[in-house]
Amino acid sequence: MKQRQHMNQTAFLPTCHREMKERCWNELDVLFISGDAYIDHPAFGSALLARLLESKGYRVGILAQPDWKNPAAFRTMGRPRLFAAISAGAMDSMVNHYTAAKKIRHNDAYTPGGISGKRPNRAVIAYTAAVKGAFKGLPTVIGGIEASLRRLAHYDYWSDKVRRSILIDSKADLLIYGMAETALLEITRRLDKGESLETLREIKGTAFMIKTSLVDAIRLPSYEQVSKTTEEYNQAFKLASEQENPFSAKALVQPHGNANLIINPPALPLSEKELDQAYDLPFVRQPHPSYTEKIPAFEQIRYSITSHRGCFGGCAFCAITHHQGKTIQSRSEKSILREIDQLSSQDDFRGTISDIGGPTANMYGLSCGNSKAEKICQRPSCLYPDICKNLITDDQPATKLLGKIRQIKNIKHTFIASGVRYDLLPEQQQYFSDLLQYHVGGLLKVAPESTSNKVTKVMRKPGAAIFTKFLEQFRQHSHELGLRQAVVPYLISSHPGCTLEDMIEVALYLKRHSLKVEQVQDFTPTPGSLSTCIYHTGKDPFSGKAIHVPRTTREKRLQKALLLYHQPETRLDVLKALQICRRESVAKELFGSQRPKQKNSIHSKNVRQYRGHK
Repeated sequence: MKQRQHMNQTAFLPTCHREMKERCWNELDVLFISGDAYIDHPAFGSALLARLLESKGYRVGILAQPDWKNPAAFRTMGRPRLFAAISAGAMDSMVNHYTAAKKIRHNDAYTPGGISGKRPNRAVIAYTAAVKGAFKGLPTVIGGIEASLRRLAHYDYWSDKVRRSILIDSKADLLIYGMAETALLEITRRLDKGESLETLREIKGTAFMIKTSLVDAIRLPSYEQVSKTTEEYNQAFKLASEQENPFSAKALVQPHGNANLIINPPALPLSEKELDQAYDLPFVRQPHPSYTEKIPAFEQIRYSITSHRGCFGGCAFCAITHHQGKTIQSRSEKSILREIDQLSSQDDFRGTISDIGGPTANMYGLSCGNSKAEKICQRPSCLYPDICKNLITDDQPATKLLGKIRQIKNIKHTFIASGVRYDLLPEQQQYFSDLLQYHVGGLLKVAPESTSNKVTKVMRKPGAAIFTKFLEQFRQHSHELGLRQAVVPYLISSHPGCTLEDMIEVALYLKRHSLKVEQVQDFTPTPGSLSTCIYHTGKDPFSGKAIHVPRTTREKRLQKALLLYHQPETRLDVLKALQICRRESVAKELFGSQRPKQKNSIHSKNVRQYRGHK
């Protein structure tokens, strides 16, 4: 047993001085610090980037969830030769710690045993301060989704104010945003050659602070301006959004006091060969053996395969496009099959692949068919308000891949759990057919988010008619196949633009189409998204149109109750919402003949106050 554990640990990247000695290392080149547990799997960013540097000959160690209050915890592997690479983990630490109601979460899926509290609030800032305290003068490079989406002055929901760029608040030397492979490799190579951080000024996908400005850069309203007025905040968001095309974007400059924040253009998408090389690295595909409890996030993805990254959906509330990019970067069929072969050889594998996909499963292999147009495109979405004429929607790469996987002897089932864009499926009939026949594990996740056309317009999502058509085809085809399958719709409550009246219509839609929602995502204004910008300013930054924003605890509770109208414990709240909107007549349709008695009536004064707030 001891020998097996020893062999397992040497297969992982070092996490302590003893494990460095087992590799005969006296010093690291780069120290990775992450707010997540160390899972040596390509689905986890720190592991993937660390393995990538290792493959180029660098000595890399991972310090997972260190005690940020103890400087000695950061010195366990000594001072790295080049720099420390710091990340909050796979989630923004504030999103990880708090619900939409700003209540503390009591679990953390990226921690052994699901225990909360193993990472600090605003983890990038806390970890960077700890590194600077432990290693005076050591260069610090921050990245990951927390740093990426907080790179500019941004609205922070948890403090309810506009905060400075995280680069300034953390006092880090350099920030990498987006998927960091290209930028991180270049930074490491150049520092290894003896260059100083002050010379690394033109690397795509990075941000830094300087006293001077750049001539050929888009000047955004300053931090002081955007924190003072919502008009300036909207202007900054609009200007920054126009520079997200990696093929044509210019640098951004945003003054913060007497210094200037410089955001270089985004990194170019990885080629198929580059992506294959990253996912073909020698991952153990397991948590570090020092952990004795299960890690929920790993349990969810341990038998899944990432086939691609990026999303061209452009949903207003989603940060994926801002982090992974709009361009779909797909792995080759050979690379994916090699990983499946490795997965199927594991002792614990029982023949079921839980998911093959990316942010959206049926975007695998898709691309823009007009390279000239792609390089200057300003559309935030290739699907909204309609499918772009240049989008190649051919489903052959995906159907061919899934067909080959079905032929593998050791694979009994292959499911698609990462969700599909149902508005693409009319262009992908073979994929749709194969999906329903072979790859739905009884329930298919889709995300209409709302069925109110007014609300989906704000969300940049397709309206109810497209979802209804998909639902009808799903049910009809499943019936023809003799399969008992159902759709699990993901819906958001309290999204900007959604009123109680809108949510009543959504509840009626669910009732009329025999859909029940068991879980509801209450809108959380996460950094960097268009929806968060609207939440903060109350206006669409592109049209200037004023948009209703649900803000009170009461309105949020009632909206959520309407989506869960079928649950007995929500019925009194549903009745309150119906009375406020003078829609009591639909109660019978929602509840049937068993209309519950209302214990506490709503006084007309309270109704008037609520309407006045809206």
